[in-house]
Amino acid sequence: MKRINKILSLCVVGVMCVGLLGGCDNKVSDDAYNKEKVTVKVATLKGPTGMGMVQLMDQNDKEKSEEKYNFEILGSPDQIVGKVINGDVDIAAVPTNLASILYAKTNGEILYLATNTLGVLHILENGNEIQSFENLKGKKIVATGKGASPEYILNYLLKKNGINKDVEIEYLQEHSELAAKMAAGEVKIALLPQPFVTTTLMKNKDARLALDLTKEWEKVEGDKNKLVMGCVIVRKEFAENNKDIVDNFLKEYEESVKFVNENKEDAAKLIEQYEILPNAKIAELAIDGSNITFINSEDSKDMVNGFFKILFNSNPKSVGGKLPDEGFYYSK
Repeated sequence: MKRINKILSLCVVGVMCVGLLGGCDNKVSDDAYNKEKVTVKVATLKGPTGMGMVQLMDQNDKEKSEEKYNFEILGSPDQIVGKVINGDVDIAAVPTNLASILYAKTNGEILYLATNTLGVLHILENGNEIQSFENLKGKKIVATGKGASPEYILNYLLKKNGINKDVEIEYLQEHSELAAKMAAGEVKIALLPQPFVTTTLMKNKDARLALDLTKEWEKVEGDKNKLVMGCVIVRKEFAENNKDIVDNFLKEYEESVKFVNENKEDAAKLIEQYEILPNAKIAELAIDGSNITFINSEDSKDMVNGFFKILFNSNPKSVGGKLPDEGFYYSK
């Protein structure tokens, strides 16, 4: 009898221990469940980079995204620079050469996550004279993007075509200002990026797309150096402390880019909803010409390095005074 009681006592103790362990497990699970998600602060631009993120924005607002995001849609890259340097944003979409400049300016404190935009620049004309790059000789081009990729790309192509000393270039501050002037017929020849190309052509039936700078770049460079115009960067400190979050963002962003390219009509409605473009009709037409893409940092290296070398040889300041080293690229 004593032996039976002893066995029963041990069993009770055992059950209590299991119960206590189970209670500990539940507490850990509850703590993990109740732990507040890190809100990722993301800055993007009106235009192709913002267009590529709209499905992720929508999923985030519906609380269906894996991570929690706070998106800020800005009008120009200048507005992003201070936010990146001050740590006010964690992830940002910027022109590719600006990523290199920020890498130099912050002593390596930002990382290149992915390429998100290839060539988007076009020469528009109110008229029918410009059929080739050589036809720009003796002409005046009104452009935007001084001190950024558009200026360096245009100068490089003018030089390669031997007419860099024979073309006058006037720069305006805002894409929207130039698009409005071009649409009103006040400018004869303009250099504009998508989606402003589409908005201009829709408003002015006499304007035409004269030259696609992506094709002109390929004539000069062939397949060896792509025109890499936009990218996504992350603060190094944030990436090191939140690697899983960054990897999830990349996965979700890639899915968003795929959605936009494969579901143009639905994507266009979201682009209007998030006020990236004024209406869905313009957005749908602009998607095709915007070269929205997703190429991870590893697969981007060769094309980005090639593009940076061209910019550096043209003007070292265009990439921050020196070419970025291997530490520039985010590694999964």
